[in-house]
Amino acid sequence: MPVRARTRYERGYGVELDEFVREELARHDWAALRCGCGDTADHLPLLFESILTAETPAQLRGYSLVGHVEWDNELFACTPAAVGVIVCALSARCGPFGRPGFPGELSAHAREELLGTLWSIVTSEFVPAEPAGIEERIREAVVEGFWPLVRIGLVGRAPEAETVLEIFRYLGLDGERTAHYRRQLEARVAARGRHWKSRT
Repeated sequence: MPVRARTRYERGYGVELDEFVREELARHDWAALRCGCGDTADHLPLLFESILTAETPAQLRGYSLVGHVEWDNELFACTPAAVGVIVCALSARCGPFGRPGFPGELSAHAREELLGTLWSIVTSEFVPAEPAGIEERIREAVVEGFWPLVRIGLVGRAPEAETVLEIFRYLGLDGERTAHYRRQLEARVAARGRHWKSRT
């Protein structure tokens, strides 16, 4: 019987991966999807684990989804599945003082990496023709993650509020509910001021 590779958490560092995220990762046939790096995407679950279980910037260093799920405004076949994992992971609470306090919680550094990657995906301009429907699947995944994103925008840092607001704007999400929370996010960004450089 093959020996299962130990996770970062089992090896003694990082935080435990959330079971919900683990199931979302297992749901996809990553080996059947092409990655932005040119290989199949079967290495993405381990890359996600490295990012999601990082407690400190040092543990996160060297791990990024850039070049795998998006690169220079270009998306890939693995991107919609990756967005599902990102939205699932962002539904976890961020630990106190930006560090995880319980299994499954994200560090502020991991959440920033995921939110920035989601922004880059949503604002990308070049979408491959195959497989069909990549943009629609990305939009559906973000709509499914509407409440976690709103929560991050309303209770997270001001830069995160602006990033969430821009994601909603780029996707053109409409309806009374979205309009209400967009106004809330706009008011929060305006109240806090632009003390940072916008991603745009």
